[in-house]
Amino acid sequence: MKILVFNGSPKKENSDVMHITRAFLDGMGECGDHEIAYINAIEKHIEYCKGCFTCMHNGGTCVYNDDMRGILEQILESDLLLFSFPLYCYGMPAPLKAIIDRILPLSSMKMKKVGERYLHVGQADFSHLKYVMICGCGFPNSKHNFEPAAAQFKLMFPTNHTIITVPESPLFAAEGAAPVTLPRLELVKKAGREYAETGRIDPALIEEITSPMIPEEQYAAIVNGGV
Repeated sequence: MKILVFNGSPKKENSDVMHITRAFLDGMGECGDHEIAYINAIEKHIEYCKGCFTCMHNGGTCVYNDDMRGILEQILESDLLLFSFPLYCYGMPAPLKAIIDRILPLSSMKMKKVGERYLHVGQADFSHLKYVMICGCGFPNSKHNFEPAAAQFKLMFPTNHTIITVPESPLFAAEGAAPVTLPRLELVKKAGREYAETGRIDPALIEEITSPMIPEEQYAAIVNGGV
């Protein structure tokens, strides 16, 4: 399987969320060999989409000649797109959002009705693609935090999507937190194995992964104590 990882964190390899993503990929790797490529969004020259829709009329060529052209080629050559990012204002960081906005050349202006909504007809065949979102945040609870980002991801990729959200993610880079973070990473690794084997993750395992690693009140006290 060819996996393209979009690292949306400005911290690049030092991202708290990348600890989670690497564990997931390690789990997948236990079930076979995979070709993995990484894109650090912060390193790419991506102009902001200006909504001219030129790409949707001319076969997919954007008016900008920047790094996005190569990224689009990588997307179409991949089997799985994995988006790894920390929660910023209940959504994705701006460098990653800029990339997402610029996938417009994959679509045409034509529309078709799918279920209760209309979707653009693709200019390329990407029906084989699968999508995984791994997102972490600095709050101790999953509810009332990840919902906007998860809803956007589902609308962008209405089929073949899998979402993993992890609260208290700064703990993965904290000294002395290994007693609680290592067991959680093992659960994520198990999720990676399940996904590689079946294309899905048991909802009970997802729920366990998305639960706080330490009690909410204790986590908040630790954070507040270090401010």
